[in-house]
Amino acid sequence: MRITIDIEEELLEEAMRLTGEKKKGPAVVKAAQEFIRRHMASEFGRKLMEGELGDYPLTNDEIEAFDR
Repeated sequence: MRITIDIEEELLEEAMRLTGEKKKGPAVVKAAQEFIRRHMASEFGRKLMEGELGDYPLTNDEIEAFDR
């Protein structure tokens, strides 16, 4: 999907540097994917710590393998 976004040049350059991407579009996509991944991991950790998941059926090794 193609979209038009207004983003500060310095922010975009930093996203390109941090993601290792040479083009703007892939840098924005990779940054968005990483943001979503981190948010989901944080939410999962919060739910796990608060006991919302009950007895979670995966082992620590299985959870770590899923994150790779």
